[in-house]
Amino acid sequence: MTERVALYLQDAHDLRDGLDYVRYAEQRGFEAVWQAESRLVRDAIVPMAAYAAVTERLKVGSGVINNWTRNIGLLAATFLTLDDLAPDRIICGIGAWWDPLARNVGITRRKPLTAMRETVEVLRRLLNMERVTFHGEFHQVDGIELDVVHGRREPRNVPIMIGATGDKMMEMTGEIADGVVLNYCVPPEYNDRAMELLEAGARKAGRNLEDIDRPQLVVCSVDNDRERAIDTTRELLTQYLAQQPHIAKASGVSDAVVEKIQSILGWPATHEQIRKAKHLVPDELIHKITASGTPEEARAKVEEYRKRGCTCPILYPVGGDVKMLIDTFKQV
Repeated sequence: MTERVALYLQDAHDLRDGLDYVRYAEQRGFEAVWQAESRLVRDAIVPMAAYAAVTERLKVGSGVINNWTRNIGLLAATFLTLDDLAPDRIICGIGAWWDPLARNVGITRRKPLTAMRETVEVLRRLLNMERVTFHGEFHQVDGIELDVVHGRREPRNVPIMIGATGDKMMEMTGEIADGVVLNYCVPPEYNDRAMELLEAGARKAGRNLEDIDRPQLVVCSVDNDRERAIDTTRELLTQYLAQQPHIAKASGVSDAVVEKIQSILGWPATHEQIRKAKHLVPDELIHKITASGTPEEARAKVEEYRKRGCTCPILYPVGGDVKMLIDTFKQV
């Protein structure tokens, strides 16, 4: 039986190698590739365009861009352009970003729920090829539309998926979005509460949980050498727990451990600092919140996320042989 599965790419590989990975994933029956945009390292849109250009069936998603740094008109035009390149294969994954990074580049993330609601409403209307006037708290537009003279003027099929972590954003996602991008570095049981919140939000819009797509990022380190796979993940978690406190909170990691790691890592962190602090991440945590180990262990852990509401695991290869990971989860 064929199951939905997707690939997640960030910055731990040469960008041109990424083109080989997405072609290989398409050949092995993967449904989609999602490109990260989180730290100040790799923009999502440029790789997405490249992935769309070298594939024929694979869906291409942003996993996730933020709703603060792109003007709403430009945001709509960007996804119109991607859809021109790969019609009906583009997914807009969008999130509320996180501090301290947003704050450090001058973004004040006030009223994130209101800001996201406005962004989704205006973006959806623009991609529906409507002429939009909207006067909200965060978006002010007067009679704008996607100004297509040469090309398709029909509404675009670009699902809008919110990368939600907190309870309020999760519930609102069930109400207003086509789907959720569930976060990584959380235990499978995190999904139990997420499903309740999504369903509550969906009811507000006259929908049910099954109307909400629920792909989930899953850190996945696969190696026939079990200890090597686990150690690779340990380095990733060291960096993420220090730099992305919303993930640390959702993972249930103690403040004391996070603070100790933060005292060793700078911003941006160096590889030497990560190696110095990685001993603070216990094996128990790695097994609790990631799919790391042998191929059999990784498949078993991913299945736990499926059983708790994930509709399509988005596998994040943190290092090692990416094609081995793809082969571990191939569908053809």
